[in-house]
Amino acid sequence: TRIPDHAAVTETVGLVGRAERGFVNAVLRRLAASPPGEPAGTTIAAQSVRTGVAPWAIRELRALLGPEAEAAAAALAAPAPPSLRVNPCRATAEALAARLSEVGAGTTAGTLHLGTLRLDAPADPTRLPGFREGAFAIQDEASAWVVDVLDPQPGERVADLCAGPGGKAADIGCRAGGVVAADRSPARAALVRKAARRLGVPVTVVVQDAARPALRPGTFDRVLVDAPCSGIGSARRRPELLWRPRREDLAGLARLQLGILRAAAGLLRPGGVLVYSVCTFPAAETDRVCDALLVEEPTLAPRPFTGPEGTPVARARLWPHRHGTDGMFVARFEKA
Repeated sequence: TRIPDHAAVTETVGLVGRAERGFVNAVLRRLAASPPGEPAGTTIAAQSVRTGVAPWAIRELRALLGPEAEAAAAALAAPAPPSLRVNPCRATAEALAARLSEVGAGTTAGTLHLGTLRLDAPADPTRLPGFREGAFAIQDEASAWVVDVLDPQPGERVADLCAGPGGKAADIGCRAGGVVAADRSPARAALVRKAARRLGVPVTVVVQDAARPALRPGTFDRVLVDAPCSGIGSARRRPELLWRPRREDLAGLARLQLGILRAAAGLLRPGGVLVYSVCTFPAAETDRVCDALLVEEPTLAPRPFTGPEGTPVARARLWPHRHGTDGMFVARFEKA
């Protein structure tokens, strides 16, 4: 990884008991000086070792991507450049890029969400010009694109049911002129409020269980469910997600996601739009959840949108090795 060997050894040795430190230190220094070679071949085990992605997740990638699976896994395990979403209520992409260039922070424009700027070199975004004034949010292009798919319009009544920490809710609030941003966690709801205050956008924050919402049924034009998930698609920023999620957790997550979506469907007015997004890729949390939703909520139907390849789709996936973004699944529905 990016951590020097001696620092990794020292920190790890400090975690074990005093009696074991000499042995652990010797083993780790020998491995650092003469690391084992990477296994060859195309087995799941070999690809898992080469990329650092758990074997069950490699199996999921192979089912979805075939020969691209290892490239996708390696991209998920690689660090992501900092990404900024311009706040259109405070700035433009052109003006912010010029301002950042003046202090030596080069940027590259996003290809899916035109208001995204990727920093060409690592930097602390909170120290860049424009952060204090709310000119931008720190957000991956995949997350910004989710709000493009939702497509909130000025004056519409919109709800974000799993809003913490608030990046998508703030974008919706700017575009629609307001948003009801809900989260089950009071701490995450506080983050939404903090983000909205810095970005200067109108957001009404509600603490509630998204599966049992306190909001009035049948009154929203658009609802976003960016649901809790295994999160493997965001491992470029949180590498522990390559191994922490377990395959046996997926069924419980899928039940939670479906429950939230069914509640969200009840909040929509006739003709309203529901968008489901998760920063992960296993079929249990993506296509199977959508299939179950269409069976259990017959008033919903797929509503196509322009996918990342420029063609109409009702469901889409973003991949780091194809699109340079976090891994993301997005689906859109309409209420009859």
